[in-house]
Amino acid sequence: MKKQFLALLFMTAALSVYAQNKWEPLFNGKNLKGWQVLNGTAEFTVKDGAIVGTSKMNTPNTFLATKALYSDFILELEFKVEDGLNSGIQFRSNSKKDFDNGRVYGYQYEIDPAARAWSGGVYDEARNGWLYPLDKNPQAKTAFKSNEWNKVRIEAIGNNIRTWLNDVYCANLLANYDASGFIALQVHQIGNPALEGKTIQWKNIRICTETPEKFCKDVIAEPAQVNCIDNTISPFEATQGWQLLWDGKTTKGWRGARLTAFPEKGWKIENGVLKVLKSGGAEAANGGDIVTTRKYKNFELSVDFKITKGANSGIKYFVDTELNKGEGSSIGCEFQILDDENHPDAKLGVRGNRTLGSLYDLIPAPANKPFRHGFFNTARIVVRNNQVEHYLNDVKIISYERNNQMWNALVNYSKYADWKNFGNAAEGNILLQDHGDEVHFKNIKIKELP
Repeated sequence: MKKQFLALLFMTAALSVYAQNKWEPLFNGKNLKGWQVLNGTAEFTVKDGAIVGTSKMNTPNTFLATKALYSDFILELEFKVEDGLNSGIQFRSNSKKDFDNGRVYGYQYEIDPAARAWSGGVYDEARNGWLYPLDKNPQAKTAFKSNEWNKVRIEAIGNNIRTWLNDVYCANLLANYDASGFIALQVHQIGNPALEGKTIQWKNIRICTETPEKFCKDVIAEPAQVNCIDNTISPFEATQGWQLLWDGKTTKGWRGARLTAFPEKGWKIENGVLKVLKSGGAEAANGGDIVTTRKYKNFELSVDFKITKGANSGIKYFVDTELNKGEGSSIGCEFQILDDENHPDAKLGVRGNRTLGSLYDLIPAPANKPFRHGFFNTARIVVRNNQVEHYLNDVKIISYERNNQMWNALVNYSKYADWKNFGNAAEGNILLQDHGDEVHFKNIKIKELP
């Protein structure tokens, strides 16, 4: 009897908490009152208690947006999409005249029935691109149900954004780009006439805005977290061993490669971004390269970078600043940063081994690498003793082993042939290169490995 009483008490308490979670319907099931169409000309109608969006040729993305704005909330709804279409649910999004002539921008819950299966991931529409692709949480890729109704849950509380699809936890994100905005349903633009007339439907759209933090889902385990708050280490990242290599404000931890202090010219810190300034394209001829004040052995390094048109730079590791006392850059292995389309160096070297992401002058990155011009991209370098990997935007583009006969033969066929034992040092400085072109860096983080 005692166990039955406790079970009944627990159930009553749970129902009481659920009752306190006050849901507000965003769609009355009859018409589009409280909503407005933005940007495109695709059609939205109401049929059988659902909003129906119909794809249309020769129109940009079309959004059906709430007239009301929302900040902290829990949003739930259901959707069903025909094969071949891509869609999304905007939240904390905006449309302003001073941003791309009113183009909708902001967080988007991805609806993706394609083979990559990123439904439930988070995209930053018209601004930063992917914030949480489901490659970060591959177990969630099986949550989507093709040609069936799918259940969505989005929790946006302060800087914490979490998403679910059919009760499967998908995205775990920290971001502070927007504190409030509208909810919007997207009919994505199409380029294939065969997709015209296909539909996506939404129903049972409801939102909780009254103390939503009290009603967040309890979870047994959090998936990998992505921290999009610039130049910070989240508590989760700290538990994984990540540290800031640059604090976003000062020159602490860095010096000129040929100096005991940070260069007095050629570099600028502005709004959380470390910029190497344009000075004519010469190598280390203005402010010069900068390096970490300490050396690193085994590590995972992550750097966000943005290149200007025609720019050249690089991220080097295993750097020995005592080498090359003459003109030019300090010597080390280099993750090449280059505007492949507009810089002549992309056509030099051997088989493209001077293009973006390449191990400069040694190993070429693939031509179809996931680079976004005009945006910040993430370079990641992983070193485990002699095993080294290059990643661009979470895609591995290069893997190699050093300190062996094949490596030494490769070096002997490169511009580094004259540097004894190049790339074989157990440790070295990390370097950001001044190649006389404007390049931006932020979110420079490192995790030392055993």
